[in-house]
Amino acid sequence: MKQRQIDVSFAPFSQRYPLTLQKILYSRGVRSDEELGYRLHSLLRPEPLKGVKMAAVLLANAIEAGERILIVGDFDADGATSTTLGILALTAMGAIDPEYLVPNRFEYGYGLTPEIVEVAEQRKPDLLMTVDNGISSIDGVAAAKSLGMTVVVTDHHLPGDETPNADAIVNPNQRGCEFLSKSMAGVGVVFYLMSALRAELSARKWFTAQHIKEPKMADYLDLVALGTVADVVSLDANNRVLVYQGIQRIRAGLARPGILELLTIGGRDYTQIKASDLGFVVGPRLNAAGRLDDMSVGIECLLSESNIHARSIAQKLDQLNRERKSIESDMKAQAEFVLQDLLEETNLPNGVCFYDPEWHQGVIGILASRMKDKCYRPVIAFARADGGVIKGSARSIPGLHIRDALDVIAKRSPDLLSKFGGHAMAAGMSIQEEDYSRFSKAFDEVVTELVSEDQLEARIVTDGHLSPEDFSLSFAELIRNSGPWGQNFPEPIFDGEFEILQQRIVGEKHLKLLVKEPQSDLLLDAIAFFTDLDEWPNSAQRARLVYKLEINEFRGQRNLQLLVDYIEAIH
Repeated sequence: MKQRQIDVSFAPFSQRYPLTLQKILYSRGVRSDEELGYRLHSLLRPEPLKGVKMAAVLLANAIEAGERILIVGDFDADGATSTTLGILALTAMGAIDPEYLVPNRFEYGYGLTPEIVEVAEQRKPDLLMTVDNGISSIDGVAAAKSLGMTVVVTDHHLPGDETPNADAIVNPNQRGCEFLSKSMAGVGVVFYLMSALRAELSARKWFTAQHIKEPKMADYLDLVALGTVADVVSLDANNRVLVYQGIQRIRAGLARPGILELLTIGGRDYTQIKASDLGFVVGPRLNAAGRLDDMSVGIECLLSESNIHARSIAQKLDQLNRERKSIESDMKAQAEFVLQDLLEETNLPNGVCFYDPEWHQGVIGILASRMKDKCYRPVIAFARADGGVIKGSARSIPGLHIRDALDVIAKRSPDLLSKFGGHAMAAGMSIQEEDYSRFSKAFDEVVTELVSEDQLEARIVTDGHLSPEDFSLSFAELIRNSGPWGQNFPEPIFDGEFEILQQRIVGEKHLKLLVKEPQSDLLLDAIAFFTDLDEWPNSAQRARLVYKLEINEFRGQRNLQLLVDYIEAIH
């Protein structure tokens, strides 16, 4: 257990927040009230975003000429929101029937491959724009160019040693880009490009000439918020503005019908949502389409203008998500069996690989994430593809940049990885099935070189103890409204010892507690989801809790509740 460190230079910076919350915000880099205003005018300007001006000019030329525009997206929530935003904004700006194409992950894999370009060519596009992919599509871009297409790449993934020969590339992580927010999701990149396109068309007097109402870019921020949170990118200052503004639109009921219906079907009141609801309720249901079926189902849900139509598709997505959970549960049980063998027979590798030829390609990313949490090691889960190839999905721990680790393997053994790409914390790759053992060994060796023993020990970092006066609805409300909280701007989490007055299991797996704060007579409800039933309930009368302050709303009543992340009995 470890507490976040507060800089010794800390001094109160606000009269809007109690000192406890100011310390929490300060530990996350906030130094003034202005940083928590989250106003649209505080967004970074688009001009430093390399390639955005050229991309806007090319799109404006295509719109003016009445050319066919095709968006090639990705099969996750970021790709779905990026695609949807692109289609909606281009249509609003006068493009004639822009279309989209999302590769089926099981047939074509990730990105703009030459094979998907062949499919795209049947649509006869004049301009092809990638969203949330393309920065590593050297051959795909070349194939599209050879067919006479203008190619605009928009992406946010890290580039390799070579970048594609596109007509324009918009990616904050490309070399030479001075845009300060390197953590934008793909949908954020599309938002900035569409904003630049609107400015370009406005300068050309296009909207006036065509009698088109100039679109308000703020209307698309619900999509930006969803894609940004679902892709688990770092919530730097710029991303927090985008997410905050999008959440305000959703709370006001101004979001896409598909987003509102997905929230409703997930049991959330959209007027009260938090950023985490986008990540844990909407994102997984959208992703289920790309994992098990076809992401166009998710995109059509987001594009729908009708609540009734959106509800029908949302129900299908919800069913797909239930199927995904069932598949994931079976795969997790198998992986845990393998993990137990590793723990019993040998020292656990520092980099852990799992593979079963029967596993589902669409679920290995979630499996890798679950197993990473269980063994606190970088994990890659593999599933069988076609032609003797297996595809892997990697999840990392703080301290190891997983894409860079794969790059080391690729440089040392050029024949081992047929392709790979990704972020610091997540990546994907393909290898030959016969090379699985060799790759597993190479992965463990590279991880061992790049991380220390200390980094392989799981720690819970908290914001410390709360005083009795902090256990209040008003303080919990302040925490909720000081977000958005997320990746690298974590929601406040506290720890302390409590007396246990009652404990029981609800909903088969959840531990419901009534606890007493030891420094006062304050009684508090607490709940720990998915508790180990072999350990709880028990005879313990005291426990150490790691928890978040939550507001439980039920039948019009609002009560303070501790949402327990970790519980340890004190005997």
